[in-house]
Amino acid sequence: MREPVFIDWLMKISLITVCYNSASTISHTIQSVQSQDFRDIEYIIVDGNSTDDTVKIIRSAGKIVSKWISEPDTGIYDAMNKGLKLATGEVVGIINSDDFYFDNQTISSVANAFKDERVDAVFGDLIVVDPTNLKKVVRTYSSKKWYPDKFARGFMPAHPTFFVRRKYYEQFGLFKTDYKIAADYEMLIRMLYVNKLKYRYLPMTMVVMRKGGVSSSGLKSNLILNQEILRACKENGISTNYFLIYSKYIFKLFELLT
Repeated sequence: MREPVFIDWLMKISLITVCYNSASTISHTIQSVQSQDFRDIEYIIVDGNSTDDTVKIIRSAGKIVSKWISEPDTGIYDAMNKGLKLATGEVVGIINSDDFYFDNQTISSVANAFKDERVDAVFGDLIVVDPTNLKKVVRTYSSKKWYPDKFARGFMPAHPTFFVRRKYYEQFGLFKTDYKIAADYEMLIRMLYVNKLKYRYLPMTMVVMRKGGVSSSGLKSNLILNQEILRACKENGISTNYFLIYSKYIFKLFELLT
């Protein structure tokens, strides 16, 4: 990894991390934000009133954390909405408390893409790693071949790599908090399918994700996820059915084998 070279575009990027009892991983997330070679980052952490050492770690992070709150919430999407309301950057991205950026040039690459005023949103690729061995890649999540009609088949761009101009959250609304797992899916449908934002795919690994999480933590979660994907599509005028949505697992199997 090269030494950080601080680059100033005329743009502030807000990064939001939501967390709850994330003491085992959030330091790594914070460190990956701190290591970015892009200077004008507003880093916001929204904690759900953790009972472990999460808040202690946030307090000790220093100036890299621009704003933070710790209070009860009604779930992850409520917390994300709180972060969005605190954000003042032109562009916003969300980095989960058990994820981290692939290298120190991720945010400068994002900022460079947004120098083109025609670009409303960007996204790229992520890798999923074994939480006990962060060098062991268990899945590659590529957004290269994604396009909006794939929402009907249960596919979306990798949400942790998604950056969008903040004004569109103001125009099109925040995350729907009555979704348990797939509010990010519904949000991306609203942004990219319904309102047809102009997006750019960045052919690079942007985020490293530890295996696990709510959307992949068992049969019950997957059933809820796919029910909510069907709901999100129907609410936004996308014709689909469970057969189309569940067919995505065939393609995910190929991702695991390659």
